[in-house]
Amino acid sequence: MTNKIQHLHILGICGTFMGGIAAIAKQLGFKVSGSDANVYPPMSTQLEQLGIELMSGYQVDNFSDDIDLVIVGNAMSRGNPMVEYMLDRNIPYSSGPQWLLENVLKDRWVLAVSGTHGKTTTSSMLAWILDYAHMSPGFLIGGVPQNFSSSARLGDTPFFVIEADEYDSAFFDKRSKFVHYRPRTLVINNLEFDHGDIFNDLSDIQKQFHHLIRMVPSNGLILSPANETAISETLAMGCWTPTEFSQQVPNKELQQDEPLDTGWQVEKLNAQGSEFIVKFNGNEQGVVKWDLIGDFNIDNGVMAIAAARHAGVPSAVSIEALAEFINTKRRFELRGTVNDISVYDDFAHHPTAIAKTLAGVRAKLSQQDNEQAGRIFAVLEPRSNTMRSGVHKESLPKSLIDADQVFIYQGEQVTWSVSDLIKQCKPTCQVEDNIERLVEAIAQQAQAGDIIVVMSNGGFADIHNKLLNRLASVIV
Repeated sequence: MTNKIQHLHILGICGTFMGGIAAIAKQLGFKVSGSDANVYPPMSTQLEQLGIELMSGYQVDNFSDDIDLVIVGNAMSRGNPMVEYMLDRNIPYSSGPQWLLENVLKDRWVLAVSGTHGKTTTSSMLAWILDYAHMSPGFLIGGVPQNFSSSARLGDTPFFVIEADEYDSAFFDKRSKFVHYRPRTLVINNLEFDHGDIFNDLSDIQKQFHHLIRMVPSNGLILSPANETAISETLAMGCWTPTEFSQQVPNKELQQDEPLDTGWQVEKLNAQGSEFIVKFNGNEQGVVKWDLIGDFNIDNGVMAIAAARHAGVPSAVSIEALAEFINTKRRFELRGTVNDISVYDDFAHHPTAIAKTLAGVRAKLSQQDNEQAGRIFAVLEPRSNTMRSGVHKESLPKSLIDADQVFIYQGEQVTWSVSDLIKQCKPTCQVEDNIERLVEAIAQQAQAGDIIVVMSNGGFADIHNKLLNRLASVIV
């Protein structure tokens, strides 16, 4: 394939999004190289297997004379040596989202999954459903979807699934990434304040979502949960596209005045959410039976079913596909069990996501017949920019209510005293500023049957393996 631009160099290539861009560019026939502060697996391995040259650090020597375009990741800022070199020498550059629009998305049926929570999981579900239905979609997902071998691919059909992030595009383009995607099918999972480093308040975020909604064509579809005030307010700012809403309903007789005969309805068949009935406009579509738990995953699942239906997949086929869905890595992922103590890894880093994860675990434990059911240990690293700055510190204690014991890491970059939570936290709460002491405290208190849920949007100093190793050395 001949392209006007032959050689792309990507700054920040080992991030999931930029690594996905690299993989897709390679499939399109471009020569691709890239730089990152830290070149590390699994992304580095995935890219090297594709024949992409990776360079550690941002030295200007990383630029070769034949580079035609630099794709700049949104982690790059002025002062970065390669950024300054690029600007001084007038080397053509683009943001990742803009490049994706111009080279991939402009001719595709884009199914975009947006919202504060659940984007990665719902995108993974949707891509898997379309693939299961033999529609061979392209996709770019900000995580590792375990039904596929990579987080991105070009695809062989018009359909392209993308995780639509509201974070900014680049240092020179402060619009949200998703305004570049121009979806025909748009999922808005939920809408809360987050990313306090770039948004002042919820209204700032709603404005970006309004810009996105303005781009969805009249023959498209916007999907969201019912009775979400922030979403309703955003849609009221202007919407020219059909909408469908979803809600969970009791599996008992409904009250006469509840308007539940249109849109998508879900009836749980057990408390933990591993089985549920799906209805559309009052007509049963089938029963989802899967290994996932929690109301949040039910919400994700029905959004994926609804979005796939818009693209032509019958609901019954989507329900079959979800029975074989393997949850995305780092979404309540079991990392190991030692002495009947299970250690899970979860990406939750916002109070709402933390609360929903723990509520799902609590429901799972409540279904067990064993009277000696274990306890829930919540292990939290406040690592996101918003959490580190203390934006959510008032709502964080309430989000931990379903845990029996809470352990929080006070990292160096956290600008507020996590110890203040101890007074407000209903479960027993312990704060440590040292990972080894944190691991020791957890290991000393954990007993057979306990579930340890580690929550962070980063690597958390590999605390999962440290815990498993320490638990293995405890005499039982």
